[in-house]
Amino acid sequence: MDYATHYDVGDRKRDGGINEDSVAVSVFEQGHREGFLGYDREGPDGAESDDDRTDEGGGDGAAPTAEAADGEPGEGRPDGGPDNRSAAVFALADGAGGHDAGDAASYIATTAVCERLAGTAVRAARSEPEGFDVAVDEPLAAPPRAADLEAAVAEAVVAAHREVLEYAADAGEQAHATVVAGVVVGGRCHYGWVGDSRAYVVNAAREEILPLTTDHAVVQRLREAGEIDDVEALVHPRGNEITRAVGGSGRDDPETATVDVETATVPLYREDVLLVTSDGLLDAQTEAAKLYEWYVDAGRDEEMAAVVRDRAVTDDEIREAVLSSPSLADAAERLVELANERGGKDNCSTVLLHDGTLPPTPEDPPARGAGAGPPVEDRETLVERD
Repeated sequence: MDYATHYDVGDRKRDGGINEDSVAVSVFEQGHREGFLGYDREGPDGAESDDDRTDEGGGDGAAPTAEAADGEPGEGRPDGGPDNRSAAVFALADGAGGHDAGDAASYIATTAVCERLAGTAVRAARSEPEGFDVAVDEPLAAPPRAADLEAAVAEAVVAAHREVLEYAADAGEQAHATVVAGVVVGGRCHYGWVGDSRAYVVNAAREEILPLTTDHAVVQRLREAGEIDDVEALVHPRGNEITRAVGGSGRDDPETATVDVETATVPLYREDVLLVTSDGLLDAQTEAAKLYEWYVDAGRDEEMAAVVRDRAVTDDEIREAVLSSPSLADAAERLVELANERGGKDNCSTVLLHDGTLPPTPEDPPARGAGAGPPVEDRETLVERD
């Protein structure tokens, strides 16, 4: 599994500002039998495989592109199984600006979450030895269900919430942060979030971007209520107001306090890049209030809407930045550059992950966007009695 991160204080805060974002990634890579053979080694006929999207052992392998989406992995086991297996844990947190210790809150949140979930990811990968044709039953635990892994993510975020509250109480400061965190194992991402940092899947085979989260934010509520449209949401004056966060002032009891963590599970495919980002990427425009006023005063006409979309950062631009980049590292850097080009109003951080050992994208993949619900195979049977 390849990954890349990039983070920046933001152009507007470059003189005297601090970066309150924090990111953490932990990757477990397991090889067995023949080991990981890569995607660009020579095949039986001496020709190289035409899929060179990843670099062996590297954290900056090439991002999948639409042109490369049809490539086949190098020769592996005769049964077509994987030559290696990966699991990863990620966490991204954005400290709430304007509070005393947003940077401390984000640091505590990402490190606490990954500390608790790293073992969960390894145990989940280890619980399926048949992936390497190894017959082991006892003493291995049964593979966890999607619901179990979602619960583990939620519990880790709540634990981080309590640690931030404890810090705030001891320091006599306020400390808040958004969090997006997850476990990637067995071809699925089990994730949870609090606040308005986001997760996306960018798929090269279908050339699409799918939001995996919905913001816990005032603007999201206004959109859902039909009070503003999608263009207004890009530049709304209340774009920095969130409705849920980890941490607080420390007045709550750190031993019993909790926070509502929204969770979900989605399948991942060979052509996917999992992207996690703080709101500094989406809320980069320093003239947002002016653009909002112009759009409303123009009667929300399409000409002014085009101006707003051109100056703000849209999901389509994020998709193009990922798909057109030669590597994950380049994509991560390009996204931060894009935020700064549009104003760099806030700190911006990104995490990108790609697993080239996964099966290819099916012709008719299941719905994976935010709110799509669990995959059919994960739905539990309910018995309704008369």
